[in-house]
Amino acid sequence: MAETVEFELVSPAKLLMSEQVEMVVMPGTEGNFASQPRHAPMISTLRPGVIEVYADNKVTERIFVAGGFAEINEERCTVLAEEAMPVEQIDAAGVEARLKAAQQALDDAETPDQAKAAETAMAVAQAMQAAIGGAKAAH
Repeated sequence: MAETVEFELVSPAKLLMSEQVEMVVMPGTEGNFASQPRHAPMISTLRPGVIEVYADNKVTERIFVAGGFAEINEERCTVLAEEAMPVEQIDAAGVEARLKAAQQALDDAETPDQAKAAETAMAVAQAMQAAIGGAKAAH
């Protein structure tokens, strides 16, 4: 059996996953990166995107995260996500509604902080749209 790393994915709502896996590929703000057994310790921020969990040399889980942080060491990878859900649970109509709401908030923004919040919401909605597009292409 291949070496494993303990992967924990936590959102503000709950612990979404806690299991031994071979590898986890995450959407870092500087680009995608992977956590495997004996990884050097590091902390990284995450951009909106998809975490891919590997077992038996294949992707077993695809989980959308709206951003957050990853802490990695030799035995463990912990992701603290702002929002997280399995890709297959993303609702296309809900994503469209989020895109429209974010665009409206951007159009209505009166301060730089409001514009930044709207841009962040837009980035999350666009990443969700890309995730479900990628999921359809994978099947």
